[in-house]
Amino acid sequence: MCGINGIFAYHVAASAPQLRELYATRDYMAKRGPDGFGDWWSADRRLALGHRRLSIIDLSDRASQPMASADARYQISFNGEIYNYPALKRTLEAQGAQFRTTSDTEVLLHLYARYGAGMIDHLRGMFAFAIWDNAERSLFMARDPYGIKPLYYADDGWTFRFASQVKALLAGGQVSRDPEPAGIVGFHLWGSVPEPFTLYRDIQCLPAGHTLLVDKLGAGRPRRYASIAQELSAPAADNADMADGGARIRSALGQSVAAHLLADVEVGVFLSAGIDSGAILGLMRDAGQQKITAITLAFEEYRGMKEDEAPLAADVAQLYGADHIIRTVGRAEFESDLPDILAAMDQPSIDGINSWFVSKATREAGLKVALSGIGGDELFSGYDSFGTIPNWVNWMAIPARVPGLGAGLRRLGKALQLGKEQPKKIGMAEYGGSYAGAYLLRRGLFLPFELRDVLDSELVEQGLRRLSPLALVNDVALTPMPPTPQARVAALEASCYMRNQLLRDSDWASMAHGVELRTPLVDFSLLKQLVPYLPQLGFAAGKAALANAPQIPLPVRITARAKTGFSVPNATWTGASDAHRGSVRMGMSSRAWARDVYAQF
Repeated sequence: MCGINGIFAYHVAASAPQLRELYATRDYMAKRGPDGFGDWWSADRRLALGHRRLSIIDLSDRASQPMASADARYQISFNGEIYNYPALKRTLEAQGAQFRTTSDTEVLLHLYARYGAGMIDHLRGMFAFAIWDNAERSLFMARDPYGIKPLYYADDGWTFRFASQVKALLAGGQVSRDPEPAGIVGFHLWGSVPEPFTLYRDIQCLPAGHTLLVDKLGAGRPRRYASIAQELSAPAADNADMADGGARIRSALGQSVAAHLLADVEVGVFLSAGIDSGAILGLMRDAGQQKITAITLAFEEYRGMKEDEAPLAADVAQLYGADHIIRTVGRAEFESDLPDILAAMDQPSIDGINSWFVSKATREAGLKVALSGIGGDELFSGYDSFGTIPNWVNWMAIPARVPGLGAGLRRLGKALQLGKEQPKKIGMAEYGGSYAGAYLLRRGLFLPFELRDVLDSELVEQGLRRLSPLALVNDVALTPMPPTPQARVAALEASCYMRNQLLRDSDWASMAHGVELRTPLVDFSLLKQLVPYLPQLGFAAGKAALANAPQIPLPVRITARAKTGFSVPNATWTGASDAHRGSVRMGMSSRAWARDVYAQF
């Protein structure tokens, strides 16, 4: 896991990249890669690559980056892990390839030399990388299907720049800080900035599941090569196949966890009292890992309450024989760390504090890699949205067909102050009749008609026009439209909330402590294997299948526990009003906290 960056002065009249800019961008990401750094320049000094290294696979200097192919035609700067690289390496060796390292990075070089852009179809992992082709004078970039690893770029018509962090690009000093209204509005709508926007007009995110080619003409259009919605549109298994569906689900989950254990350092696990992380711990044991360190967060404010994860997490750790560390966090530590949290937060988010502290505890335990249960709810229908969103769409289908009715009812409700305490209620008729609109109601922080109360009216108008929030959700998550309500909500949650908030927060928070976070339930190969069986699994059946996946299933006291989410008492810590006080569920932090966070950017 690493930080990558580069500068390509592709226009003949562009100034050559400057050493100080490359280094300023690269070294801003030093915490992402504390184990080493490097840079490489093309012979004509028109292309420069930078790299900060967190060494996980092949710890030797021979695996340092940027890395060159044996014939020096290709250079790569890579962030991530390719979990099937041993099998790919064996295939390439059978075809005559010779390797100098045991790293997955070198496998990427050989794959690109053999398949070009088609290499992307061979990969299982999380990744963001750039490969320079010295013969073609082109830069090929790619990002994994779920968007686990970030990749941002800026193209001013003369020079192309990229990095693993938005703030790193700004640190280089050559990218404009002009605000992007769509990014600002998007944050206030959802509590995170939606891809491909950032807070800055000149910086974009390469969308998940896309590649990008940059040559002498500049950056082309990102090309989609993988789609969650497309995979969720695959046919369901027939009754005969469903008979052994449970065994296939267990096998697929076991394979994914085993693949994610690939490392030359110890791999730990973030352990809550929930099904997702507990099942992963059990599957780690099944995969043969003998020593497992499990990290659990505890908070003094939750002692003796249902939100306290520690007691049940301790039971799960004991069940699977893990070394268990319970790390208690209090208000004083939160206040002390808050400046560092906000500095590490690459784009504003209403979440991530939990990931910050569990990553901090992981590094304190001497670990550089940990598995997380992120993705279980999206895969196995674990959110209440799997029930509420289809219901809302059904209930509001007829009102939504009447032009102007929803907006009229919303204005009337506002005039009568019916939505003063619960503004989403007066937006139900306007937004509830479509999956994209109902999703905005379910996950929204502010609704569009509320934005003028918190932002400048002109900015709101520009932002909504550029963002086009419902069209964006439809394009990112619902194209093509999955065939069932369950699949549609799964696509929405994975392509929006999980991608823009959970995965992004996990990345910046873990990398700020030099920890590589792996997510075996967020794995495109796993998704492909499970899709035929998902239509038969509702909330109870889906989570039961996950809980029963380890050879020793999770006990009833875990599976029967009411869902609380991985929460922190940040509303109490920040002194929010009584209306906002209490435990704050991941992704649903208070509006007051969102305003405080945005004020820091």
